[in-house]
Amino acid sequence: MPLPHRVVIAVFPDVDLLDVTGPAEVFALANREAAGRTSYQVRLAGPAGGEVRTSAGVRLLADLAFEEVDGQVDTLLVPGAVEMTDKGPLARIDTNVVAWVKETARHARRVASVCVGAHVLAAAGLLDGRTATTHWSTAAQLAADHPAVTVDPDPIFVRTDRGRLWTGAGISACLDLTLALVAEDLGEDTALAVARQLVMYLKRQGGQSQFSVPLSRPASARRDIDELRLWIADHLDEDLSMDMLAARMCLSERHLARVFKQETGTSPAAYVEAARVEVARRLLESTDSPLDHVAAATGLGSTETLHRAFKRQLATTPAAYRRRFRTQTA
Repeated sequence: MPLPHRVVIAVFPDVDLLDVTGPAEVFALANREAAGRTSYQVRLAGPAGGEVRTSAGVRLLADLAFEEVDGQVDTLLVPGAVEMTDKGPLARIDTNVVAWVKETARHARRVASVCVGAHVLAAAGLLDGRTATTHWSTAAQLAADHPAVTVDPDPIFVRTDRGRLWTGAGISACLDLTLALVAEDLGEDTALAVARQLVMYLKRQGGQSQFSVPLSRPASARRDIDELRLWIADHLDEDLSMDMLAARMCLSERHLARVFKQETGTSPAAYVEAARVEVARRLLESTDSPLDHVAAATGLGSTETLHRAFKRQLATTPAAYRRRFRTQTA
C-alpha cells in the first residue's frame, strides 16, 4: 500500500478553530473517498503538545509537541490567530511558532497557510518575493509588515513556488484550499467527491474572488438603496437601465446616480454590470451553456457585450475564464 501523505497542522493558543478542523475534515473525507489509495495521516502539533485552547473556546488536543515533529513532512499547514483591537482584527504573531515553522518548512514538500496564517509564513521569510493572499481584513497589515511580499487580498487561494507554497483566504476558504491540495494529490474526481460530501455549492478555484458583488460593498445607510441592490440581484435578466431604476426609486436619474455612488462607491450601471458578470462566471464555471445563452441569461444581451464586460471586470475573456475555472462533474 502506498505511504500516506503526512500532514502536520500547527496549533497554538487562540488559533482559529475552523482553520484547523476544516482542513482536517477535508483530508478525512478524502481518505474515505480514496478507498485504499494513497491517503492522509493528519497530526496536530503544538508548542508543548497536549491541550490547546482555540479562539472559539473549544479545546484541541495536539498529538505532538513541536520538538517531536521529525522526519519528512509532506504538507505543513499553518493556521492563524487574531486579536481584536480598536482598529479591527490584528494578526497575532508568536515568535516561537514562527521559528518552528521556518525550520520545519525546510523539510516539508509543501507548505500552506490558512487565513491569517500567511502572516506566520511571511514572518518566517517564506513569502519574500512572492504573491500571497490572506483574510481580507488583515491584508493591509500583511503588506505593511512585509513589503517584500506582494499581497493580493482578493483570491480564494494563491499557489506559488511551483506548487510548494500555498496561501489561502479567510475562514471557509480553508475548505477550498484543502480541496485544491487533494485535487493535486489524488485527482479532481476525488476532490469533487469530497466537495459533494461537504455539500459545497461549488468547488471554487484559486484566483476567484473572496467576495460576491453584494458582499464586496458595505451595507448602505439608506435602506432604499440596499433594497434596490437586492432587487437588482433578483432581476438581472430584465431591463436595468438607468431610467428604469430611477423610475422604480421615484427619483430623477441624476439624483439616483448621486446617492447610489455616495452609498456604494460605484455607479448603478457599474454595479449592475458587476452583478451580471458574477452570475455569468458561475454559469461558465458550472455549465457548458454557449456564450450567447450565458449573455442572455445574465441580462448582458449579446456575446459582444459579455466579452466587453469580462474585459472591464476581470481583464480576461469568457472563453479563457471557462477554460481556467470550469468545474467538471465526476
